[in-house]
Amino acid sequence: MSYFDHLTAINPFLSFCLLPLIFFAVFRPQKQTHHHNPAPHSYPIIGNLPGLFRNRHRFHDWVADMLSQTPSSTLQVNSFLNLPHGVCTANPVNVHHLLVANFHNYVKGSRFRDHLHELLGHGIFGVDGDLWTVQRKISSHEFNTKSLKHFISDVVTSQLTHNLVPRFANASDENRVVDLQEVLQRFTFSNICKVAFGIDITSLDIANSGFAFAKAFDDAVEICSSRFLNPIPAIWKIQRLLNIGSEKRLREAIDIVNAFALKIIESKEKEEQIEENRDLLSRFMSKTSSEMEFEDEETRRKFLRDIVISFVLAGKDSTSTALTWFFWLINGHPHCERLILDEITELDSNFTYDDLKELNYLHAALSESLRLFPPVPINSRLTVDDDVWPDGTHVSKGWFADYSAYAMGRMATVWGPDCREFKPERWLDGGDDDGGGVFKPSDQFKFPVFHCGPRTCLGKEMAFVQMKTIVVTLMREFEIVAVDGGATAEKMVDPPYTLSLLLKMRGGLHVRLNKRTII
Repeated sequence: MSYFDHLTAINPFLSFCLLPLIFFAVFRPQKQTHHHNPAPHSYPIIGNLPGLFRNRHRFHDWVADMLSQTPSSTLQVNSFLNLPHGVCTANPVNVHHLLVANFHNYVKGSRFRDHLHELLGHGIFGVDGDLWTVQRKISSHEFNTKSLKHFISDVVTSQLTHNLVPRFANASDENRVVDLQEVLQRFTFSNICKVAFGIDITSLDIANSGFAFAKAFDDAVEICSSRFLNPIPAIWKIQRLLNIGSEKRLREAIDIVNAFALKIIESKEKEEQIEENRDLLSRFMSKTSSEMEFEDEETRRKFLRDIVISFVLAGKDSTSTALTWFFWLINGHPHCERLILDEITELDSNFTYDDLKELNYLHAALSESLRLFPPVPINSRLTVDDDVWPDGTHVSKGWFADYSAYAMGRMATVWGPDCREFKPERWLDGGDDDGGGVFKPSDQFKFPVFHCGPRTCLGKEMAFVQMKTIVVTLMREFEIVAVDGGATAEKMVDPPYTLSLLLKMRGGLHVRLNKRTII
């Protein structure tokens, strides 16, 4: 259960004190005489509580609605007693300024360190400066090697052949409904363990500890995320000091996470020298030993532990979340499904990494799905010094600065009047309603699903390789039928997502699997 699911159970007086401070809370835009920036209406004392309660089930769409009604798709967000403490935007020009033009003024900073350090440590996702630079340099080099790209493709194909396809075949034979989201989560976790660490998580000797790690990791992410939504940090800090409540559960989860990470590192250290390090951790260990100096062995292992956690955070659930929405969308758009099938039938049964590049319509459909349902719906930074954005928005030192990728995909000013429709054709150059055409990438600042600028996601190509390989293999073997009928126009108005770190589907995606006899 997410943090917001518990809000209605909180004492009413406490709710009135706490909820107005939640930094995401945005109400309908109105003109303000005392603010230079457009700001949402906030009631005295109770702040944004009424609007939040009315819209908590559709929070990201609520934010998108509010942003679309401001002159430049930007809002100043106020807290308790209507005091300003951050901004949120869905304006591509502002995103460019935030992530590129004035990159050094917007950092992860103390907010990430305070809330996520137990989990992320000094890994790439939670640090700035030299620590970020050296990890980025090594990672960038490895992700651009052809050997790693082919290794990823080979791993996904093997895992599909020996794991997922047989499982789906059994479900089809038994006419059993499966939760596609849950199955894909387990599959992508196995994938990232193989790609990142070179281990088979399904093997008997590590399966139990591996899946215990996965659960502990999920618990740790959920609890750390809830810290961001707690407007009085003293509450969770006191819990941490006394080792009670959710902070006690976090400490227990982190112990499991650390033990598993150390086990992986030790197994790598014991391996005999091989000609080529294929998995990411082996590559990283090789590079850090030659390019970084550590005070002692304990410091080195802690750093490698943080690398392990970063790999898991990047690859564990993002791909499964994206594919869940993709299959939900094409179930509601059979014409698109037919065009994808037409395209993948042209592939040889033993397709390669290079063959996947030719799937223009599938790439367009996946991009369109990501536009509407980005796995990470909102991203945040901390402001170092006062600044003015290109649209005139004033941002003060110490404010958070957010951009909503979810809202941006629903801005008519960015994507046109049909922005809320699923239309893969918008990504094709020279195509028509019957497919065809060549995939044409969007301006990255209109489509910041993989972030932008110096912190652009290095795993973007890896993600597309995984998604394409999974889609091609599964759709050639099975007709995947959503029990709820998929993404109808009515359901697209209020999509069934959870309010958490990732945009997971609420209740999962329940499907039936029918074996295809002919495509």
